[in-house]
Amino acid sequence: MENKFKSPIMVTKSFLPPIEEYHKQIEKIWRTSWLTNMGPLHNEFKEKLNDYLKCENLSLFINGHQALEIAIKSLNLKKGGEIITTPFTFASTTHAITNTGFKPVFCDIEMDHYNMDANKIEELITENTVAIMPVHVFGNPCDVEKIQEIADKYSLKVIYDAAHTFGVKIDEKGIGSFGDLSMFSLHATKVFNSIEGGVLSFRDPSLKRKILNLKNFGIEGPESVVDIAGNAKMNEFQAAMGLVNLRYVDEEIKKRKLLVENYRRELLKIEGIKVIEDIEKVKHNYAYFPILIDESKFGMTRDELHEKMKEYNVFTRKYFYPLITDFQCYKGKYKDDHLINANYVGDRVMTLPLYGNLDLEDVLQICRIIKNKCQS
Repeated sequence: MENKFKSPIMVTKSFLPPIEEYHKQIEKIWRTSWLTNMGPLHNEFKEKLNDYLKCENLSLFINGHQALEIAIKSLNLKKGGEIITTPFTFASTTHAITNTGFKPVFCDIEMDHYNMDANKIEELITENTVAIMPVHVFGNPCDVEKIQEIADKYSLKVIYDAAHTFGVKIDEKGIGSFGDLSMFSLHATKVFNSIEGGVLSFRDPSLKRKILNLKNFGIEGPESVVDIAGNAKMNEFQAAMGLVNLRYVDEEIKKRKLLVENYRRELLKIEGIKVIEDIEKVKHNYAYFPILIDESKFGMTRDELHEKMKEYNVFTRKYFYPLITDFQCYKGKYKDDHLINANYVGDRVMTLPLYGNLDLEDVLQICRIIKNKCQS
């Protein structure tokens, strides 16, 4: 019989650097009195991020969602057009599409990494399709080559929701180099955070001015406002946190990798539990650890295990559930009867606790609890 954890084991935990280092970084703000509007820390952070992510062009934002909406707006797509995306994602992805006046068209997912199934995109393309917005789910890259091939064939733009993939590379190429634009989230719960924050990487340098205008009220000069836009600029306190945390992100990923390897080794022994494996030639960041539960073999449903784990003070997450198409705000508005795999995964997926300072012994105990089916 496994003991209950004395303190809650949450599904995630924000990384915080030594407070002295952050304090030293923000002292510079008091010296300059520059709090926002692309200050010196913002610019330093942007430069260092650009080097780390290996992007051609990069822009910083107050959060990832604003960055994603601005990515769509920056391309001057035909208003009211359709954007093909996935139903197996966070609400932000679809909200960004609908908030900017476009119609989401949902593509089913593949069963290896739960990303948009590139082989099912082409059948969804119509004369109204203007873009494809795939999501690198759980930090695992989509089939970027196939997606680009389709986009080129039909003259479509590709905007990646890369919220989960900070630091991920394919064949040593930064994940933000694919598609027309990619959005990274620097939210507190991500592998790398700047408290809140977002990044847009993009290939076409001509987008630089447009993106800057769209995140700064459309202001192009002291007496010139050229776009109708809002305020999505990253402030100096966020940039300061990002600069400090960037010193630790590689070590954070290394720690997560060790925990994931142990999760996999232990859980692969359990019938009815499926884990995701690494992709060849990909440098992963181990953002999440999802499992898929086959109740017919495991003897317990995902929902039952999710609730039972709470009795041991272990808090998991049904992520992503429900599907976007089942949200109250979207239900019945879009075609969803073809989302066979997405529905199957959504009903059975569960992410386990994962963060750098989670003890290895805690991971092993979580695995034992699952193996024993919570002593039921």
